[in-house]
Amino acid sequence: MGCSGAARDVAARLLLGPRGRRLCLEYAVHSSPAVGSALFPLARHVDVNPGVLYSLTGHAPMPTDDPIPTAEELAACLSGVDLATVDPEGVTEALRASLNSARYWQEPDGNDEVAALPEVRAALHPIAELVAAALPGLASPRGKKQWAVDWNPAENAAPLPTDPAAALRTWTRELADEEQRAARDRPLDPHARWSGTWWSVPQTILETRGTVEAALELMEDSFGWTAATFIPVSGVGSVLEIESADDWARLCRDYPAEVTASRRHDWFRTTGRNGRWVIPHWERVAQDWDAVHLTALGYYSSATQVVGVDTEFASVIAGWAPDSTLWLRDVAREATAAREEWSRPTEQDEWARNTAA
Repeated sequence: MGCSGAARDVAARLLLGPRGRRLCLEYAVHSSPAVGSALFPLARHVDVNPGVLYSLTGHAPMPTDDPIPTAEELAACLSGVDLATVDPEGVTEALRASLNSARYWQEPDGNDEVAALPEVRAALHPIAELVAAALPGLASPRGKKQWAVDWNPAENAAPLPTDPAAALRTWTRELADEEQRAARDRPLDPHARWSGTWWSVPQTILETRGTVEAALELMEDSFGWTAATFIPVSGVGSVLEIESADDWARLCRDYPAEVTASRRHDWFRTTGRNGRWVIPHWERVAQDWDAVHLTALGYYSSATQVVGVDTEFASVIAGWAPDSTLWLRDVAREATAAREEWSRPTEQDEWARNTAA
């Protein structure tokens, strides 16, 4: 399958981040049983929290003398993935798996660790080109059409969040209080088993997604919701686009809020870095921007890893979904289009739109 210059650039950027590498690796697993067979024992071998295996009988399987595949052997399997055509279902499953495996409160899992190995990363590049060509909107800026989601049936859906200025004032106060408590109560040792706030964006202001499908399928730390009401939103004003780790670092430098004490333990586990941490001071960002949009490529190339800010500080993009917009000022309203209600059976992946009888 041919690949344009733009797709090659997107592919290279996908492989810069853990979520982008995981996206490509999951597509390969979907496409090739040989990749899955080689990946499983290797990922389990490098996983710091591998868990316990059980057989169909409910007992732990007997240990074997089978050698653990090497990164080179996995890379050879990756080279056998069919690149002639793209499997749309495989892309969707890979996108979902990449988001579902994002975690900021514990160490990366074995699949993330394997995908970062140099031999594997190099072998993923042709697959990244295929995925990039199949997802031409990865680098797109915020679209005009936006959707807010309430994870409740329509009859229980809450109104859109309002008064972002008040919400951000509260966020600033609570952030300062949490930092003060954490500095007083939590140990300096990053290995200590403490956890707390790990996300880097406000949770109480309006957030919208570019498509209903992405909001349903691509969610970090999903709680297994079975109902969703989608509210069409229109907004105007200045929008800052976060397209890369460099954009996020610049935002942190321009509007810094130190979060070392409150994020030290969680972010050390997910990145291995022991140092000072910063996130954007969102109330100050709102003085200059109406909204901030994280492109899908910005997420896949930059989330769940260290983003260097300067010689002393670093940051993490955490708890912010791809192609998602945070509305910092009161410039967004419910649009005139109809709301949409979606549902799915418990413990199933497939969503369906509810239609009137």
